[in-house]
Amino acid sequence: MKSVLIQSAVQKEWVAKLEAHREELTKYAQSNDRAHRFPHENIQWLVDEGYTQLTLPESYGGRGATLEDMVVLQSVLGSIDGPTALSIGWHIALVGEVFERRIWDEVILDDFAEAVKKGALANRAVSEAETGSPTRGGRPQTYARFENNHYILNGVKTFTSMSPVLTHIIVAAYIPEKEQVGFFMVEKGTPGLEIADNWNMVGMRATESHDVILNDVQVQPDQLIEIRGEGPPYQNGWLLHLPATYLGIAQAARDYAVDFGLNYSPNSIEGTIADLPVVQQNIGQMETKLITARHLLWSTARAYQTMTPQDVVAAETAASKVVVMNEGLDVIDLAMRIVGAKSLEMERPLQRYFRDMRAGLHNPPMQDMAYTKIAQQALTERRSDV
Repeated sequence: MKSVLIQSAVQKEWVAKLEAHREELTKYAQSNDRAHRFPHENIQWLVDEGYTQLTLPESYGGRGATLEDMVVLQSVLGSIDGPTALSIGWHIALVGEVFERRIWDEVILDDFAEAVKKGALANRAVSEAETGSPTRGGRPQTYARFENNHYILNGVKTFTSMSPVLTHIIVAAYIPEKEQVGFFMVEKGTPGLEIADNWNMVGMRATESHDVILNDVQVQPDQLIEIRGEGPPYQNGWLLHLPATYLGIAQAARDYAVDFGLNYSPNSIEGTIADLPVVQQNIGQMETKLITARHLLWSTARAYQTMTPQDVVAAETAASKVVVMNEGLDVIDLAMRIVGAKSLEMERPLQRYFRDMRAGLHNPPMQDMAYTKIAQQALTERRSDV
């Protein structure tokens, strides 16, 4: 992917590795989408090769990949297979976040780091049908009742990406005794924990983001690892794994359309359609939109890495997701216009890119919430200037 600007040893190593295995990693993309089957082979390869340890700090035995490393690599992986990138992105972003924040007990961090090095896969289970997006602040309907020196969890979590292979699920639940929302570390195989087989969406079908059902799941007090809102204020830049993934999908659509234009030669013209002004206009628009999205995303990742405690990059982080999504949707639309009616053929990937890209609109932050956050930051800064 020539659009990637390689700047670190981790990026150089992994961009080369991903590109070398591009064909292998796309082998089952079409059939996985049709059968809404999880990309088991891809995820296992990433685990075996150490991708899932990249954002684990070196002090814990990982590679210490930066946020910028993650953004670049997720973009490349997204261009190869969107569901694979989205699924694994939740894990590597979570690892990056928890070891950056360090609000978990040190013993828990040590145990989690050891599990990650042994191939553990983790994700938060926060969304619920009754509350909508967790970024809107609704109180979970999943409850944690304290009884006989342990907690008992009951509830249903939705949109749990990578659910078939998760070894550690961090469940958000309301604790009546504390009147707070807590996060509980629940490991695979815990009695009462069930993964429903109910994922059948139009987009990101292969993520198998099934519901997680908790029926009287008993956990020990030390499995309550975090209370929502506790700890110092935190700007979670690791959520940039989301726009990075979708930027990759848009790039894949662009690449397909450009290759199609260079090779498609109907007998009504001389040469290929890439020589037609209208096609070149569409390609120019695609390139401009990708450049816009790419540079905002990269500059935001760089700003996050270099910020001081006084800096605020929440607006840039929110804007990155909104801009990547909107520009990316336009890129795919333009790509489909170049390819024409053939873009709707199920055997071609463009229709899959279109459906997968639409799914990103419903990943956090939602566009209206992003604009509200950006506006509030602008108003706060302006008031302080007056």
